[in-house]
This record gives sequence, C-alpha cells and structure tokens, in this order.
Amino acid sequence: MSTVHPDNEALSGSERVVLNLYVVTALAVFLLMMLFGLAMRMGQGTWLDVPPNIFYELMTAHGAGMVGTIGLASCAVMWFFLRKYVPLHVSMFAANYVLFVLGALAILAAVFLGGYAGAWTFLYPLPVHSLGVWSINAAALFMVGYLLIGVGFLLFYLDAMLAIIRVYGNLGRGLGLQWLFGGELDKSHPPTVVASTMVVIVNSLGILGGAVVLVMCLINAYVPSITLDALLVKNLIYFFGHVFINASIYMAVIAVYELLPRFSGRHWGVSRPFLWAWACTTVMVLIVYPHHLLMDYVMPHWALVVGQIISYTSGLPVFVVTAYGALTNVYRSGIRWTLPAKLAMLSMFGWAAGIVPAIIDGTISVNEVMHNTQWVPGHFHFYLLLGVLPMVLALMFHVIDARSVSGRPIAGRLSFPLYIVGGLIFVGAFLDAGHVSVPRRYAVHLPQWLPYDRVGSVGAILVIVATLIFTVHITAALLRTPRHAASPAHGSG
Repeated sequence: MSTVHPDNEALSGSERVVLNLYVVTALAVFLLMMLFGLAMRMGQGTWLDVPPNIFYELMTAHGAGMVGTIGLASCAVMWFFLRKYVPLHVSMFAANYVLFVLGALAILAAVFLGGYAGAWTFLYPLPVHSLGVWSINAAALFMVGYLLIGVGFLLFYLDAMLAIIRVYGNLGRGLGLQWLFGGELDKSHPPTVVASTMVVIVNSLGILGGAVVLVMCLINAYVPSITLDALLVKNLIYFFGHVFINASIYMAVIAVYELLPRFSGRHWGVSRPFLWAWACTTVMVLIVYPHHLLMDYVMPHWALVVGQIISYTSGLPVFVVTAYGALTNVYRSGIRWTLPAKLAMLSMFGWAAGIVPAIIDGTISVNEVMHNTQWVPGHFHFYLLLGVLPMVLALMFHVIDARSVSGRPIAGRLSFPLYIVGGLIFVGAFLDAGHVSVPRRYAVHLPQWLPYDRVGSVGAILVIVATLIFTVHITAALLRTPRHAASPAHGSG
C-alpha cells in the first residue's frame, strides 16, 4: 500500500506558511464568489432585489474572481506535488500569491468602488465607452489587476520551467516526447512532471498573449487616437482566457494522479498513450480557442474550421487516459474511500459530464442557437464546480489529513453528498434553461424563466453550505500545530 504522506511531501516552515495562505485565501474567495453568484441567481428569480448595474458588477467580479482563484488553487496543487521531483523555489510561489492578492484587490476596487461592469472579457472598446457608468480609470485599474495576476503566474511557471529543464534536460524530455515513437519507456517518469510541463508551455504563452492585449487596451484607454483592431483584440482575449482555464484543469488533475494510488495501493505509471495524449493536448489547447468566435462572421474561415474540428477532440485525449487510468486504478483494489479519494473520483465524473454540453455547443449549427443562452454557464459550471474544485479540495484534505482526524466524519458524510446534490441541481437548472433558450447575462428575466432561476438558487445554497463546512474544517485543521515538520526533499530557495 502506498504511503499516504511520504517524507518528500513534508513541508518546511516557510512552505507551510505560504501553502496555508493559498488554501485559506482560495477557500475564502470561493465562498465570496459563490455568494455573488447566488445573489445574481436570486436577483434573476426575483427573490432578491438586485439593480441591473449591481448585477453586472457582481457578474464581472464573479467571472474574474472564480477563474483567477481556480488558477491560484490549482497552482497550489501543481507546486505541492511537483516539488517532489524538481527543486522549486518557495520565493516564487510566494511572489505569485502576493501578486495575486494585489491584482484581486485592484479588480475588486475597480468593480465595487469604480463601478466597472464590463465582464471578465474587457472586450474593446467597451471598457472605454461605458456611457458614463464607470470611468476610464476604473477600467484601467481592472486591467492592471489582471496584469498583476498574470505576472505572478508567469513567475511561478518560469521557476517550474527552469527546474524541469535542470532535472530532465529540456521541456520535451519532461513531456516524454523521446518515447512517443519508440525506445524503452521509463514507466517511473512521473505523470506530475508530464502534466506540469504541458501547463508551463501553454499557459506561459497564454499569459503572454493576455499581457500583450492588456497593454494594448491600456494604451488605447489613455491615448484613444491609437485605435486597435477589434478582431485581433478579441482573438487575443479569448486565446488568453481559454488557455488559462484549461491550464487550471490540467494543474488540478495532478491531484488525481498523485492521490488515488495512495488509497488504491496501485502505481500510476506513464504509458505511450498517456504521453501521446498530453503531447497532442499541448498543441490542441493552443489552437482550439476560435470555437468561442464561431458567431464572428469576420473571422477567417480556416480559423473557424480549425476551432470546430479541434473542439470535438481537444478535451478528450487527456481526459480519456485520466478517466480510464482512474477507473483501472481503483477497480477491485480494496481502495480506502477517504474524502480525498471520493473527491478525486467525483472530479472524473464532473469533468466527463461537463465536457458533453461543451462539445455540443461547439457544433456550429447548435452554437448559433445556444451560445448566448444559459447552456454555456451550465457546461462550464459543471466541469469547474464538480470537476476542478473537487480536485483542489482533494489536495486540501490530503494536506490536513496528518493533522486532523477529528471532525472528518462531518466533513465527509454530510457535506460531500450535499455538495454533489447541490451542484447537480445548480448546473442542471442552467442547462435546462439553456435548452429552452433562456438568455445568459440578462439581469431581468421574464416570468416564464423564473422557475429555472429559483431552482438554481436552491442548488447554489446547498453548494455554499457544503463549501462552508469544508472551509471551516480545513481552516481549523491548518491552524492546529502540525505533529511534525520534516524538511522537504528539495531545497526551497
């Protein structure tokens, strides 16, 4: 049976402090953003009086905040496990956290003090043409917040990139490309290194694309005579956004590779199909984003064709090898179904089920009808709420396991099923509403749409209660003095 807490996962004092900050901050922001989401659903359902300007401020903060925080929490997953194989610097991990907090504060100030409500996409020229609803300074502050967060992630990725190169020679060897066409496969090559290498490649490019478009928009805001190509700006924004959220999933899935073998007692090794899946996904994630632009008739036809074709395949290679690997890893293994193990398996279901409506929406004939309906928030809430967030929670409960045994039954037996039921109700309401063409992003709904909003609100309340129980339990455990503090296997500079 694999050791649940091997020595090379032990945290030094500084590492523990920084990781605790990541965990507590992520949980706090998750809860806050969930409350924002609940307020929007209840406002649409007339259970709460939410003026339209406040609704769009909440929507902007919720979108930017949830995606950013999922990224932050997923970084913690990648850092915690990758440092066992390559020497990471805790200073870069801490810098990412500090810049994230500064960026998040800038975004919240831009939204709730400056009134910025242009959504996470900051699509040109909306930020500088608000009809007086918000100032150019508020829009600029929002974009500066994004830049700060992006710089933090980039520092973290560069540190991981250099560490992988030092140990494995280059990024191609970290990704396992040398074994794609032959040679004796080293089955001890860590899946964590493969996933991390893919992430640092794609998200470094995505963040650089985002930085370019943010700087362009900031210059335009204060020097409006410098006009921008709206189509280029939109492409860069969606390239950045799509790559970022996909990279968050691929960072978080490392928790599945690392944790399930602890409880099943079976090794999770690499194989050629596994390496091919990650290599193909590295390319496809970078070129699939045009499926967000299928309704933009001015897009080059070839780009829309690529977006259409790759939409059907981009999410499948890594998911298939991961889901198959997870099922074979636990089948007849006598696995101990602790809370981290349950969360890891839940994430496989959430990821799989969330992909299905996404692929459906990626079909042009469907996209023309469904893309601006609640079908879209239905699919991405599905794989974020029931896929990625359980992966992150699995790490958090794994970290506190050695320090906390008391209180575990309540966290698992009550909140875990509550989270699943609430999550299914919540995303089901979105998908059902999208199926009957209830529009997305409307602050005020027609009477016939209200039942979907109200059912969704009930689901959201259940999810928030479960997440609150998780948060209290994890935070209380982190505040306790650990039983022992061994030095990690690698230096932390």
